Amino acid sequence: MLGGAALGQLAARLRANRGLAAKRDIAAVAKRLSLSAESVVPVGDDCAAIPDGDGFLLFAIEGFMNEFVADDPWFAGWCGVMVNVSDVAAMGGRPIAIVDAVWAAGEAQAVPVLDGMRAASATYGVPIVGGHSNTRTDRSQLAVAILGRAKRLLTSFDARPDDRLVAAIDLRGRYREPFSNWEAATDAPPRRLIADLEILPSIAEEGLAIAAKDISQGGLIGTAMMLAECSRVGATIDVTRVPKPDGVPLDRWLTTFPSYGYLLAVRPANVSAMLARFEARGIAAAEIGAFTANHRVSLGDGHRAETIWDFAQEPLIGCAGVRAETFA
Repeated sequence: MLGGAALGQLAARLRANRGLAAKRDIAAVAKRLSLSAESVVPVGDDCAAIPDGDGFLLFAIEGFMNEFVADDPWFAGWCGVMVNVSDVAAMGGRPIAIVDAVWAAGEAQAVPVLDGMRAASATYGVPIVGGHSNTRTDRSQLAVAILGRAKRLLTSFDARPDDRLVAAIDLRGRYREPFSNWEAATDAPPRRLIADLEILPSIAEEGLAIAAKDISQGGLIGTAMMLAECSRVGATIDVTRVPKPDGVPLDRWLTTFPSYGYLLAVRPANVSAMLARFEARGIAAAEIGAFTANHRVSLGDGHRAETIWDFAQEPLIGCAGVRAETFA
């Protein structure tokens, strides 16, 4: 139990999180491009999902903070592959190929970024098939895009009231200081990493869940907020039930970007089977809350709750959607 004052302070710190603030930029960009969750291909998911035959092509792209690329270039290159692969898995898909855009002040500056991408490409078994480079610029910059395919989707638009909120996170890692990146992949066996990712498309194809999102730069709470907003629901989150490594402060953990971390909306009857899937692979998983019919996201400790966001008062990413089966 955190106590009322501590819970309120935690909610305030999470609202001020830099990663969450960056997610709010999505609304302005989407508006300027005339994109929305009601577009032909709805916006707000981890990937754009384009109907293709008996499934969907998945497109995603990630750009990286300049200071991250400058301070830890090899890991930035690795993350260029890893986070895109995670986005595809979060949609119930499997990756096909990657392209990149690398800018650097000279070839030597680009080398560690390229080496990190090459290492992750080999580890995850996803080829880099092209891209764009410029080694005659004044700073390091990186963006990486991916193509994948899904037979059935996990979306951000299909969480329903009374679905349970399940978190699954690989805790077998450590922080990659000074950033809040929980690094649990670079020294893991490649076959294990690939098999761990396969849990998500198997969940989609077997109908154990239809809504999910990977935990991103907004942290666990920010990601839950985006999932709730896209699905036009609210959520209650018991922060004392979140899987967490020993010795890590709760406020830091809730804003952490893990190498492997997913939130899923699960019907109550499927929760036990869902948890078993992850636990069988050594991945910590727990039911940490539920989705609600209102439009508020609240944090609790099992005794009291604090509203962290009310979508009726203010949107977060501005991508509240309609049910994805409309587009199937």
